[in-house]
Amino acid sequence: MRHPARTSRVLLVAAVLSFVGVLVLGSRVVSAATATANLTVTATVIASCTVTAGTVAFGSYDPTASVNVDQSGTFTVACTRGTPATVGLGTGVNPSGAIRRMTNGVDFLAYELYKETGRTNVWGNTGGALVSLPAAPSNAPQTLTVFGRVAPGQNVGIGAYADTVVITVTF
Repeated sequence: MRHPARTSRVLLVAAVLSFVGVLVLGSRVVSAATATANLTVTATVIASCTVTAGTVAFGSYDPTASVNVDQSGTFTVACTRGTPATVGLGTGVNPSGAIRRMTNGVDFLAYELYKETGRTNVWGNTGGALVSLPAAPSNAPQTLTVFGRVAPGQNVGIGAYADTVVITVTF
């Protein structure tokens, strides 16, 4: 014979277990699933150089004096680290052959630009007249100095003389 209180307890325990099972199964149904993958990020660093303008200002020139007028100026070149380059200086907008000349309209004042302070190696735009820059150690600008000279005794009239020389960086 069965005991009625015991049967009620068994039914109550079965009902509770059934309810707990529904909760457990229900919690599995509402939990989120995940998936993963990789995002590949790339970039290509290019060889590049930039150049800033500079000035060589000779100041006053006395055509009756017998001494050279020497001055220097600077400009900067910045290249991507590891990029070698060459730097050339054109002949200006008023050349006579390979002779650089400043003008004030009708008169011309000859001058030259050099690679070093001794002013023996003309800084030009081809071959050995170029200045070579080794592979840049950083992206920081490098300051280059250009050394100019106006020879004495030129037969020119008074006035302000000027020329524009193109700086070419090849990398």
